[in-house]
Amino acid sequence: MEEVPGRPHETEKERLDRNLNELLGGLRVALPGIQVLFAFLLILPFQGRFAEATAFQEKVFFVALIATALSSVLLIAVPVRHRLLFRRDQKHYVVFAGSNLAVAGLALLGVAILAAMLLVSDFLFGGLTAALATGGIAVVIAWIWFAAPLLRRARKSPRD
Repeated sequence: MEEVPGRPHETEKERLDRNLNELLGGLRVALPGIQVLFAFLLILPFQGRFAEATAFQEKVFFVALIATALSSVLLIAVPVRHRLLFRRDQKHYVVFAGSNLAVAGLALLGVAILAAMLLVSDFLFGGLTAALATGGIAVVIAWIWFAAPLLRRARKSPRD
């Protein structure tokens, strides 16, 4: 049994199995949030006050809608690929491509959250408040989701 980085006495196959389970588990957490956001965006145009939206708000709505749809597609692609390639000796591809799809999908989810935040806060409170609130949340998303983990990754070896 050839040891690989990760856990002592773990084979490459065992590591891929564990990585796939962790990836799919993470998606189980993200997908319900995307579904709620998507549902909100899908019903919004049919609400009475949406007719009061400005041209800017309509464009922001469209960005949120597209980003949410693409985020859903990318994140759902991971289990779809797993199902289509199940027992085809493609686990390495599924795990690594799935990880890239998940990161891209989560980045688009961040865009969707920011666009939805901008839309609602601009509609309710106006431009300055919307810009400040959305900018603040953008900084939090950028730091917590991407910058902090990437800085840690740059400082640590894969075995840490």
